Amino acid sequence: MSQVTEPRRARLYEELSTESRRHLASYVLFNQAVADHLGLHPTDVQALSLLTVEPEPLTVRRIADLTGLTTGSATRLVDRLERGGYVRRTPDARDRRRVLVTPVPERVARVTAVWDELGGAWQALLDDHSEDELRAITRHMRRANDLSRAQIQRLRAMPKAG
Repeated sequence: MSQVTEPRRARLYEELSTESRRHLASYVLFNQAVADHLGLHPTDVQALSLLTVEPEPLTVRRIADLTGLTTGSATRLVDRLERGGYVRRTPDARDRRRVLVTPVPERVARVTAVWDELGGAWQALLDDHSEDELRAITRHMRRANDLSRAQIQRLRAMPKAG
């Protein structure tokens, strides 16, 4: 790499890092606002989001894996969602020892209505991107998601700080 490119690339990395931090903080705060609006915990909102994008009902263990929660915390999360009528637990027809967590469509519609109401603005944000740019953004988000999961596992294996 030429010396001209290296400082420019370093500046781009720095700018991307700054904007990524702003984006993540903004998204956490946005998620909190959605949760507050719905009277839910922010983790519950994200769990419902994950439950609705997965093609099949999930076990509590899988919810724990997807959210980065311990199985105990994921169980408490499912308990809250079940009490609120957002999910139901059903025995797995293929393995009666397993319990599946299934979203309740009528109740989850309350959450998706908020997402749908706000979704137009998010869609408009992407409208001026080419298909190649959208593919690049999607690829980046998929890779960032995979890296986040790996980093969560890495953090959990490390001794706690402080």
